[in-house]
Amino acid sequence: MANNDKGQSVISKYVWVIDNIYRRHKISFKELNERWIHDTDISRGLDIPKRTFDNWRSAIWDLFHISIVNEKRGEYRYYIENEDDINDDGLRSWLYNTLCVSNAVASSQSLKDRILLEYVPSGQQYLQTIIETMKENRVLNMTYHSFWKDEEKIYDVQPYCVKLFHQRWYMVAQGTYHDGEPRIYALDRIQELTVKDETFEMPKDWNAKEYFDGCFGIITNHQVKKQVIKIKASASQANYIRSLKIHESQEEVERNEEYSIFTFFLRPEFDFQQELLKNGEGIEVLEPQWLRNEIGEKIKRMWDKYSGDK
Repeated sequence: MANNDKGQSVISKYVWVIDNIYRRHKISFKELNERWIHDTDISRGLDIPKRTFDNWRSAIWDLFHISIVNEKRGEYRYYIENEDDINDDGLRSWLYNTLCVSNAVASSQSLKDRILLEYVPSGQQYLQTIIETMKENRVLNMTYHSFWKDEEKIYDVQPYCVKLFHQRWYMVAQGTYHDGEPRIYALDRIQELTVKDETFEMPKDWNAKEYFDGCFGIITNHQVKKQVIKIKASASQANYIRSLKIHESQEEVERNEEYSIFTFFLRPEFDFQQELLKNGEGIEVLEPQWLRNEIGEKIKRMWDKYSGDK
């Protein structure tokens, strides 16, 4: 029998298997193989040998820690034992969704002129280097050009974590040139990056999720307390907010034909305020009053720029 691991990449086949089982929750090997043969872009019209499928299941666990098991009764269907891990908002969920999209695009080259993607400018050049460095807790020497200062500076930094926000990758790192809290650097503002032989020890009390707890975006001013934010969204705008949450703390507390009321529990810093403004007239800040006033002042300053004669 022909080797099904030739042609399409093995990873794309793993992703295909995960995606088809995940979307159907439970599926027999016969049904899965029928779908596989039908998808000629990836199968080349060849069956999946049962032994090959079992090997793939082992490899999927090793690579993604996704456990595909058989119910061992009835139709002997396969399912993802730890499906909740994929549903959670975490690295595995992001990785799964990213791989599924990547796999769908890669296997549809005939449609390349009809699939339009957003460009992420900062991930290609330095992200892999930083992640590899984080594994070994190595110090990085970085030439950095901030948007706020028209000059380049050279730092030695200890990389703590990376975060993707609005199509840009950011690195949280402790600079050896300053004390206090770690700082955040945009990868697309790095001019040069060199891995040093020097290593560092991660602080045992530092946690990436705790560092960004209650924050929206990449601003982490912990002097601003987490608080309840209440907004009113028009019925049409509420559909967008409901289907793609602005923040993980989002709750819809009231809904009718004309509008919805959403609450958030976070630190309403600059990034969050910009996100609210992005929704335009479709939303209104109700509480707290200070935030309502601040958003109103920003809108007034915007109006002042457009209301006068050119």
